[in-house]
Amino acid sequence: MKLEQFNFHHLLYFWRVAKLGHLTRAAEALNTSQSALSAQIRQLEDRLGEPLFTREGRRLVLTETGHLVLSYAENIFGLGQEMLGRLQGRGQGITRIRVGSVATLSRNYQENWIKPLLTDPSVVLTLESGPLDGLLARLTQHQLDVVLANEPVPADPVNPLYCRFLGSQAISLVGPTAQWASSSLRVPDDLHGLDIALPGPRHAVRAQFDAMCASAGVAPRMRAEVDDMAMLRLIARDSGWLTLLPAVVVQDELRSGLLVTVGQLIELQERFYAITTVHRHRMEMLERLLSYSTEPLEKDVLAT
Repeated sequence: MKLEQFNFHHLLYFWRVAKLGHLTRAAEALNTSQSALSAQIRQLEDRLGEPLFTREGRRLVLTETGHLVLSYAENIFGLGQEMLGRLQGRGQGITRIRVGSVATLSRNYQENWIKPLLTDPSVVLTLESGPLDGLLARLTQHQLDVVLANEPVPADPVNPLYCRFLGSQAISLVGPTAQWASSSLRVPDDLHGLDIALPGPRHAVRAQFDAMCASAGVAPRMRAEVDDMAMLRLIARDSGWLTLLPAVVVQDELRSGLLVTVGQLIELQERFYAITTVHRHRMEMLERLLSYSTEPLEKDVLAT
């Protein structure tokens, strides 16, 4: 059987019967006769080639195949209810929020940003990471609701995007507490010859740091350059080298005393942005996240 031959109306009837567990109540809820409802379900079973229910007295009990079909029906009609809720500007039980995050963004920052949603049982989160271009393409195709990035989006008159500033953080130099607990380094002046791990060339602050070192005539001994902030966090924790990164990346290690800040580059800031499409169906939960994440002194940017 091909998909275009599949009758989703029959599947809807099956879904209602399976949820209610009773043919008569399902017929009343669907405003149809019990015999018509039974006929629809028999047609679905004939198409699928397997029974979906067995009878135990007056009760209908799902077969193993029935449980499998019900799991798919729950997704199909649950998403249908969610779609109608989104189009009508209100929730329908479950709200799915799809968040994309650039690969160079701290996962700690992303978790901090979505934390208000983690205790809400009505929210289902989809979290993706990847290059900014790919995430923006999925955003404009409405496959993502918001993209978190550490750089503003380029202007695009064909697909204008709304870029909202969320905050910024100075870049820090951290090292193992055992070696650097009582040290304070001038950055970049004191870095010459020291082992250091750096964000990769795609990171927004890397070029600025390299230019700062070149201007000061300083050449640290680069031991690693890492795009992924989760991996850079592990290197900072386990390598024994100095590491240049936003403090939010190693917030847990700094709190526990495993790492210590030995220098800070106030002039180098990682900036955080939330990017959405200009024309979109608004979600109350996402709007709340965007509103209280924004620093009031920073202007939002419309990339057009």
